[in-house]
Amino acid sequence: MVQAGNFTYTDESDLPAVAPVFPLGGALLLPGGQLPLNIFEPRYIAMIDDAVGSDRIIGMIQPRLDGAQRSDGEPELCQVGCLGRITSLTETGDGRYIINLHGIARFRVVEELHRHKPYRCCRIAAFLSDLDFGAGAGDVDRDSLLKTFRQYLEANQLEADWDSVSRASNETLVNALCMMSPYGAAEKQALLEAPDLKTRAETLIAITEIALAREGDDGAPRTLQ
Repeated sequence: MVQAGNFTYTDESDLPAVAPVFPLGGALLLPGGQLPLNIFEPRYIAMIDDAVGSDRIIGMIQPRLDGAQRSDGEPELCQVGCLGRITSLTETGDGRYIINLHGIARFRVVEELHRHKPYRCCRIAAFLSDLDFGAGAGDVDRDSLLKTFRQYLEANQLEADWDSVSRASNETLVNALCMMSPYGAAEKQALLEAPDLKTRAETLIAITEIALAREGDDGAPRTLQ
C-alpha cells in the first residue's frame, strides 16, 4: 500500500482509469516522492480545481523526448508517467497555486481522450506493483548507491544531511535521490521506467558515474542533458 496524505492506496480500485495529465519536461515524480509545483497557466489551474473537487489525483508525464508534436502544436507524450495526490495547496493571491504532489504509482498511457476540457486527459493502466511499497528494497546495493552519491557531492562541493540519509529506507532513499538528481529528461525517463527498485538504483549509479567521468576542465562534472 501507499499512504499519500489522508488516503491509503491498496489496490486497483483505489486508482483512476482516467486521469488529467500535466506534461512537464524534466520533472520526475516517483511513488512515495514529494514534488512541489508552481501552477500558473489557466488550463492547469482548471485542472487542479477539478482534481481537488474529485479524487485529488493528477498524472505527471514528460513530453515525448524526440520533440514530436500533435497537429495542434501540443507535444506528444511519453508512454509512462506517475500519478500523484495533491496533499497541499496554497493560493498565492496573484492567481497561482503552489501545490505538493505525493507520488502514488506509475502508469502507462493507454490512449489520450478528447474531452471538452482545457487540459489533457488520458486513459491509463497503473503499475499496480508500485502499491507494494518497499518491494525489492532489500535487493538495492545501498553501499554502492551511497558511495556514488558521496562522490557526486564531493565533486560538486555540496553537503548532505547524512543523519537523515542514514535513517531513510532503501525505497525512500533511491526515489528521493532520483527525483533530486540534476540530469536531463532522457535520464529521468529512464529512472522512471526502471522495472524495479534495484534497477532504478543501478541506473542512477550508472548515470552518475558517467557524469563524474565527464568531469570538465574546471573540475566540475558535466551533468547529462
